[in-house]
Amino acid sequence: MRKINQIKIRETLSSSYWYVPTLMTGIAIALAFATLTLDRAGKYESIEKLGRGWVYTGGAEGALTLLSTIANSMITVAVTAFSITLVALSLASQQFGPRVLRNFMQDKSYQFVLGTFTATFIYCLLVLRTVDSDQQKLFVPHISLTVALLLTLASIGMLIYFIHHAVTSIHAWHIIRKISSELNTSIDYLFSERLGDGMSKYKQQPSEEIPSRFSHEASTISAAYSGYIQAIDYKRLMKIAKSKNLLMRLKKRPGKFVVQGTELMMVWPGELVNQKLIKQINNTFILGGERTPSQDVEFSIRQLVEIAIRAISPAVNDPFTALRCIDQLCVALCRLAEKDFPSPYRYDEDKNLRLITNPVTFAGLIDDAFHQIRQYGRQDVAITIHLLEVIAIIAEHTHNNSDRAALLRHANMIQRGSQEGLPEELDRKDVDTRYQKVQKTLSSSEYFDHAG
Repeated sequence: MRKINQIKIRETLSSSYWYVPTLMTGIAIALAFATLTLDRAGKYESIEKLGRGWVYTGGAEGALTLLSTIANSMITVAVTAFSITLVALSLASQQFGPRVLRNFMQDKSYQFVLGTFTATFIYCLLVLRTVDSDQQKLFVPHISLTVALLLTLASIGMLIYFIHHAVTSIHAWHIIRKISSELNTSIDYLFSERLGDGMSKYKQQPSEEIPSRFSHEASTISAAYSGYIQAIDYKRLMKIAKSKNLLMRLKKRPGKFVVQGTELMMVWPGELVNQKLIKQINNTFILGGERTPSQDVEFSIRQLVEIAIRAISPAVNDPFTALRCIDQLCVALCRLAEKDFPSPYRYDEDKNLRLITNPVTFAGLIDDAFHQIRQYGRQDVAITIHLLEVIAIIAEHTHNNSDRAALLRHANMIQRGSQEGLPEELDRKDVDTRYQKVQKTLSSSEYFDHAG
C-alpha cells in the first residue's frame, strides 16, 4: 500500500503548481537568514577578499534602490510570463484537447521558473527590511546583496530559458513525444518482473482451481466512493488473500470509472467477508477525479488518439500531426505485439490461486488505437493508407493467431470504409494495394489461421 500511496502523492505533487515554488521559496527564506547572519557576524571583509570585485560595496541608499528594483522586476516578470503561459495553454487545449493540460501541469520547467521568480522576490523583500540608512544604526548587508544579484542573474537566465521552453512545449511533436514516453513507461510497468512473478507456468485458465459455486457463494465488494481507478495495490491484495485463505476476482482494472456502490470484486468464501475486510480491500484501490498513466496503458493510447482525431477534423485540418500520432501508436503496438501479456491468474508462493485480474488484451488495445482514427479518417486518403501501412508493420512483430486476427479485422474495416468514404477511384486502388500487402504480411506467418 505504501508504494501505491507514493504513486498517488507523486502524481498529486507533480501536477500542482504550488509544490515546487513553495519549496524554492522556503529555501530562499532560509538562504536570506543565513546570509544576513553572515553579514551581522562581520564576515564581509573575509568574503570580499575571496571574491574581490564581485561583492557588493555600495551604501545603504544604493542597497535599498537595488533591492526594490529587483523585487518589483521579479514580480512583474512572473505575472507577465505566466499570463503568456495561460494563453499558450488555452491554445494547446483547443488544438490538442483538454487532457494535454495535465502534461503541462506536470512540466517541472514551468514550476522551476515560477519558483525562481518568487524565491528571488521573497529573498529581496527579507533582505530589504534589514537595510538601515541611519548613520547611528547603519547596516548594509553586503553578502546578502551580492547573493541577490546572483539570484537576479539566475532569474534572467530562467526567463530566457522559459521563453524557449514555452515555445517548444506547445509544438505538436513535443506533446506527442511526451505522451509516447508515458505510454512506454506504462508498458514497462505492465510487463515488469514484479507484475509477472509466478505467472509464466500458469497461462491457461485453471478451471479445476476455481470453485464450481464461486459465482453463487462469493461476496461482492463495492466501491466506497466514485472515481477513476488510478492504481491498484496488487501485492497488498495478494497478501490479504493469502493471510485469510481467499480467492478474489477483480471486476475492474486501472483506468475504469466506478460509481459508489459499483461492484469492484468478488471474494470467496463469502462468509469470511466483514466490514474490516471490505475496508482493507477498498484501501488497495486509489480512486481519483481523472485517469493517470501509471498503471493505465489505455490512457496514453487514447491521448494520442484524441490528438490525431482533432488534427484531422475540418476545424484543425492538420493531417501531418495525425500521421505522427499514428507512428507513435505503431511503435507502442509493435512493442506490445512482441510481449507475452500477463496472465490474469495470480498465485502465491505456495502455488495457490489467489487473484483473478481483469487485464488489458492486445486486441483491446488495438481497438483503442484504431477505431476512432479509422472512423474519423475514412475520407482522408493519407490517414487511411497510413493506417494500413502501420498494420502491416505491426503484423511483422506479432507471433500468435489472435493478435493477427485482430489486425486483419481492422484492416478489413479500413478497406470497407475507404470504398464508401473515398470518391476517387484511383485513391481506392491505392488503398486496395496497401490492403493486399497487409493480407500478404498476415498470411505469411505459419501461425496464422485463415479461418480466423
